[in-house]
Amino acid sequence: MNLGGSKITAMMRMSRGTIACGAAMVIFITALVSAQARGAGQARGAAPAAAQPAAQRPQMSEEAFKNVTELKGIPVREFMNTMGFFAASLAFNCTDCHGGASASDWANYAIDTPLKNRARTMIRMVKAINEANFGGRPFVTCYTCHRGSQKPKITPSLAVQYGEPPPDDPAEVEALPGSRVTATPDQVLDKYLQAIGGAQAVGRLTSFTAKGNYEGFDSDFAKVPVDIYAKGPNQRAVVAHMASGDSATVYDGREAWIASPKELSPLPVIPLLGADLTGARLDAQLTFPTMIKTLLTGWRADFPAATIDDKPVYVIQGTIDRVPVKLYFDRMSGLLVRQTRYAPTVVGTVPTHVAYSDYREVPGTGVKIPFTWQMTWVDGQYTINLESVQPNAPIDAARFAKPAAR
Repeated sequence: MNLGGSKITAMMRMSRGTIACGAAMVIFITALVSAQARGAGQARGAAPAAAQPAAQRPQMSEEAFKNVTELKGIPVREFMNTMGFFAASLAFNCTDCHGGASASDWANYAIDTPLKNRARTMIRMVKAINEANFGGRPFVTCYTCHRGSQKPKITPSLAVQYGEPPPDDPAEVEALPGSRVTATPDQVLDKYLQAIGGAQAVGRLTSFTAKGNYEGFDSDFAKVPVDIYAKGPNQRAVVAHMASGDSATVYDGREAWIASPKELSPLPVIPLLGADLTGARLDAQLTFPTMIKTLLTGWRADFPAATIDDKPVYVIQGTIDRVPVKLYFDRMSGLLVRQTRYAPTVVGTVPTHVAYSDYREVPGTGVKIPFTWQMTWVDGQYTINLESVQPNAPIDAARFAKPAAR
């Protein structure tokens, strides 16, 4: 899946210590957007923060990292997403801004460089534009002008003007009130449940464990073993066995976190909050989709025609914890092929895509699940391919236990 051009594609094939994922761009630049401006609203399509369970105060960016001079008072995960926003906007990797020394030691991300200082100046400019014209809401962002290039283009391209238009991005399709609705959300979801085995059969699948392989940024795109532990209605743990140690993404039914070895992350445990927590909850509950109709609210289906991989899809949208989510279903098979959701940052909204494919029946259940899924976001990408699934297996509660702080 292309994240914005050949340079982004190339950087994805580099190790976690040298790529432009948010976890690797820890002290990239500091934004001057105040908490008041953040509260003023989000750009079109942005998702407000999701409701949070009662929990201890999250660690803030300035507490976790050094030389955070402006981008203070936001949780670590939002800080990481903000770094990913910069990477996607300029098609940079971390060493472009932090210098080669950052590849060998997380502490070196705190060192100032000319590009980091230039970026701070540009953030001030963007903040001023938004405050003067849009009430502080991030209607203008880095991506507005850069579009995956270090230097924004100021001269029109005749090749673009008279050439073939680029293919539409299905993630950018927007609802058009008054559009002809060819299938209601209920009809699309009913067809989906029937396509994967029927609501009764799906309801009888209450847990499973699975084994397969994982490849992504953090594995240097080498295939490594992965274990999945899923328990209905809403618990899931994905544990990838990296060369440097296990990396786990877990939703325990209430909280979510990413736990990784020090070689892959500047912090051993990063809690997921806001829209990221909602995303983890959604991924866990879509694993057992019996209640999909009530999982999201405010369903709508008034979207124009869209295709994914040249196949027509139904697009429906719902909301969970105030986070908008688009679901894409193959019109012929009825199967879910993509999910797109959004998370706000202080500089703009970041998307997450989850693509589903290779549906197979889980032995002895009559239920089909995707044996391949790929998650793509602004600071990472991974693909999981399942090889075996054990249905209705007992799962130790410890699989969903949060690790102690180290």
